Amino acid sequence: MKYLVTGGAGFIGGNFVHYMVKTYPEDQFVVLDLLTYAGNLETLRPVEDSPNYRFVKGDIADREFVMQLCKEERFDVIVNFAAETHVDRCILNPGLFVRTNVMGTQVLLDAAKEYQARYHQVSTDEVYGDLPLDRPDLYFTEETPLHTSSPYSASKAGADLLVQAYHRTFGLPVTISRCSNNYGPYQFPEKLIPLMISRAAAGERLPVYGKGENVRDWLHVLDHCRAIDLIIRKGTPGEIYNVGGHNERTNLQVVKTILEALDKPEALIQYVADRPGHDRRYAIDPKKIERELGWKPLYTFESGIEETIRWYLDNEDWWKRILNGEYQSYFESMYGERLKTGETQKA
Repeated sequence: MKYLVTGGAGFIGGNFVHYMVKTYPEDQFVVLDLLTYAGNLETLRPVEDSPNYRFVKGDIADREFVMQLCKEERFDVIVNFAAETHVDRCILNPGLFVRTNVMGTQVLLDAAKEYQARYHQVSTDEVYGDLPLDRPDLYFTEETPLHTSSPYSASKAGADLLVQAYHRTFGLPVTISRCSNNYGPYQFPEKLIPLMISRAAAGERLPVYGKGENVRDWLHVLDHCRAIDLIIRKGTPGEIYNVGGHNERTNLQVVKTILEALDKPEALIQYVADRPGHDRRYAIDPKKIERELGWKPLYTFESGIEETIRWYLDNEDWWKRILNGEYQSYFESMYGERLKTGETQKA
């Protein structure tokens, strides 16, 4: 099969490309990414010499460009990871999130409809809103009503509704996955776990929102990639699948785990004013994907966080180039003219 993987130079998309290129050498994978601040070609270096991988720079909201690419390539599957994701940024610029996450999704759906591709939307548990901290018995299921808290989650919910509408209206074969918080290698260092690892390693203050009581269900990115692969190959068209790691932790617990692993003092923790509209607790019930597709996470939080901390310590150059702003000029110097929008590159 031939795949179009949008947002494949990002964290989850990049790990998905690594996994799929290695697991299915007979399939072809074209990565489409605009290389905004969170897109990083260094993330794709492990596969850049693979004969079944190719990169194209482009914007999923550019209708003419996307339609032409899909006309030429005739993809069997479109997997959409491309999204603006950081909640703090959506508070500053909601319009950017609507353009990429909603309008970009609609362009991809039109392309899938026109050229008869299977479509998978990578969504988030944040579309469900949040759960109370004092009700640990409550979980998000696929039937939980949408109840968004931020422009980011609202834009992702809007995209999900479009995907479902294209299935019902046009019969487009689609699936949606909604995951809990991912962690693992190649995550942009503004996110909680890589941010805390990098700052703790440098002996810097670790900013924690509020009292650090907000709870997240942590899912290792490779478990997520395995789930998406299963959904694409065996999932029922029109269905939504929740993907969770069975690893609920408060933000403060996560931070303390990192400090302990790095032998750093808890005195580095600095409590800061809480984020506006900060969701209290996310908790996924993944019984549907476990029952119907046989998926189960391979990582515990203990094994996953240990491996993740080790990866960031062993790959300081990767995240330090991001923190000091050098990473974009770095891969521009490496790939140069081949990174003009619409052109492809094979490094």
